[in-house]
Amino acid sequence: MNVSEKLEAIKNEAKERISIIKSMHELNDAKAKYLGKKGMFNDVMKLMKDLPNEEKPMFGKLTNETKQIILKYIEEQRNLIEQAIIQEQLNKETIDVTLPGKKFLLGKKHLMTQIVEEIEDLFVGMGYQIMEGPEIETDENNFEKLNLPKDHPARDMQDTFYITNDTLLRTHTSPVQVRTMLEKGGKEPIKILCPGKVYRRDDDDATHSHQFMQIEGLVVDETTSMAELKGTLLEMANKMFGEGRKIRLRPSYFPFTEPSVEVDISCHNCNGKGCNICKGTGWIEVLGAGMVNNNVLEASGYDSTKYRGFAFGIGVERLAMLKYGINDIRQFYTNDIRFNSQFKK
Repeated sequence: MNVSEKLEAIKNEAKERISIIKSMHELNDAKAKYLGKKGMFNDVMKLMKDLPNEEKPMFGKLTNETKQIILKYIEEQRNLIEQAIIQEQLNKETIDVTLPGKKFLLGKKHLMTQIVEEIEDLFVGMGYQIMEGPEIETDENNFEKLNLPKDHPARDMQDTFYITNDTLLRTHTSPVQVRTMLEKGGKEPIKILCPGKVYRRDDDDATHSHQFMQIEGLVVDETTSMAELKGTLLEMANKMFGEGRKIRLRPSYFPFTEPSVEVDISCHNCNGKGCNICKGTGWIEVLGAGMVNNNVLEASGYDSTKYRGFAFGIGVERLAMLKYGINDIRQFYTNDIRFNSQFKK
C-alpha cells in the first residue's frame, strides 16, 4: 500500500468513527488516535525521510490536505455534540408557562399598624398633622402642664413607671400635644393627631396591658366648639365601624378637659338593638374627649381668653377588640402567626 492509499484509508476510517461519537471525551480520544504524536497520521509522516526529494512536495501536500479534512470532521462533530448538550440542558430546564405559579406567603402589617394607619388616613384628610414624641417623658409634660400637679388625686388613675423623680414612661400621648403647643409659642392654631405607645403599671390580663397604643387628637384655634368635636368623632365612628353609626356624649371628668365627656357609639353588631357585645344597651363606650381646660392652654403659652380647643383619646387595642370581636388584649402581643394572619388590610 503506497502513501496515498494509507492517507485515504486513515481519512475514511476517521470519518466513519468520528461521525458516531457522542461525547467530548471520546472525540478527544479520536483526535489523539489520528493526529496525536503517537497517532496513525504521525506514523505516515515518518515515511517522508525515505522518499526521494522530488516526491516530498507532493507527499507534503497530500498529508496536509488529509490532516485538514480530519480536523474538519472533528470540528463538525464537536459542534454537533455541543448543540446536543445545550438542547439536553434546555429540555431539562423547560418551564411550562401555562402551569400555575408557586404561591408565596407574604407577610402583612400587624393589626395595630393597620388600624393606626386607617385612622391617620382619615384625619390627614380632615387637615390634621401626624405628630410623634418621645416615650420617655418629663413629669412636667406628662402631668403638670396637663393640670395634674404632684399632689393631684387624679394621678392615681394612671399608675406610672417612674425612671427618676422627674422622668417616666409616658402614660398617654398627651405630652406630644404639650410639646406642640410649646413649640407654637401660643401664637398659631393647632390641628394634630398623636399616635404611639404608652405605659402604665397594670397587671396583664384579658383587658389590661402594661403597654398599649393610644391615639389622641388636639385642635386649638379661636372658633372651635363642642359641636365640631362631636362631628369629628361621628366621622371617625362611621369610618371605623361602618356607615350609619350614631354617637352619644355622657358627662365625665378628666383633669385636662372641661367639660369632659365619655363617647359611646351605637353597636355595630346589633345596630343599637341590644346584644352580648353591647351588653344589651345598644351602645359601646369607645373613648374620652372634651374641651381643653383653660389651665392646660395657659400652661403651654396660649391665651385662654382668645384660644380654645378640644381633645380626644382612644385606645387602639380597645378599638380593634370592639371592631373584630377579640376578647383578649394579649393576642396582639404574642406574635401568633395564626392570629395575625387573619387580618388582611
